[in-house]
Amino acid sequence: MAERERILKIRNLNISFKTDSGTVNAIRGVNLDLYRGETIAIVGESGSGKSVTTKAIMGIMANNGTIDSGSIEYTWHDENTGEVRTEDIVKLNEKQMQKEIRGRKIAMVFQDPMTSLNPTMTIGKQIMEPMIYHYGKSKEEAYAKSLELLELVGITDAEKRMKNYPHQLSGGMRQRIVIAIALSCDPYVLICDEPTTALDVTIQAKILELIQDIQKKKNLSVIYITHDLGVVAKVADYVNVMYAGKIIETGTIDEIFYDPRHPYTWGLLSAMPDLDTNDPELYTIPGTPPNLAVPVKGDAFAPRNQYALNIDLRVEPPMFEVPGSTTHKVASWLMHPNAPKIEMPHALKKRLEKMEKGGK
Repeated sequence: MAERERILKIRNLNISFKTDSGTVNAIRGVNLDLYRGETIAIVGESGSGKSVTTKAIMGIMANNGTIDSGSIEYTWHDENTGEVRTEDIVKLNEKQMQKEIRGRKIAMVFQDPMTSLNPTMTIGKQIMEPMIYHYGKSKEEAYAKSLELLELVGITDAEKRMKNYPHQLSGGMRQRIVIAIALSCDPYVLICDEPTTALDVTIQAKILELIQDIQKKKNLSVIYITHDLGVVAKVADYVNVMYAGKIIETGTIDEIFYDPRHPYTWGLLSAMPDLDTNDPELYTIPGTPPNLAVPVKGDAFAPRNQYALNIDLRVEPPMFEVPGSTTHKVASWLMHPNAPKIEMPHALKKRLEKMEKGGK
């Protein structure tokens, strides 16, 4: 098996926001790895810190946000020297981010294509612009590459579409244009922030297939941000479950879907809609996420966790390795050797067994 090539390494990332009601500690010690050609998904409820983490990678933080500590190391092959270089994105200024990283090495597809596109510019101009800015391509070269990209993302009659404005296209087409713009400078990493939320189910499936297809052709590394575990099952190699600004469980897609260990992950999987269920109501995780403007004591999930131990209210759990796995880690005191042995809910266990038999 070929050695995996790490392209992104996030260590102990802490991000806070100054607000009228005090300082919100939105990201609390996030660690994350992304390897070449692989797909990781970051899942969790709204407000868990998924988008903030990836916006920090892109260097597009809100004005009231601060990276308090930690590093985001990006590694790539220098096209000119052939050397392997590593850069800590946290230490780059806005000008360096704009010139070196954003759009050129790491690109992002946002959830609402209408807010990503400029309504006053033609589609063609918007795809050509990054190539002219980053690589100094002539208009003719950029135009030719734009036509190729439109065909790559499955848009027919590309010449005609180049002259269109965003409002003249459907939602699915606009999202394809956003993907074409993201790919225009041949980035190594593509971040997809809920890329299919605003689209209907059939278009959603096509967009996911398109991203996977392009990923294989270009050996891209992809980060998906989503709260939809159905999407995760289709696209991810590795899953990071986030809660209250921390990653609380991480593992391969099979480990998270068929052998989840954190009670929060149990809750997320139980809340997935299931056509075969006999339950009259959809499961919901009780309670609400904590207010991160107030310092968290112990395990942030403890007040919502029916399996919480006494220590959960006092001490934050470390990341425990799941025995027998090098990839599966869980931040829960239930993983401690001396903790009581708690089984996942019976209904969830039956459901996951059925899913496993049916395949993903």
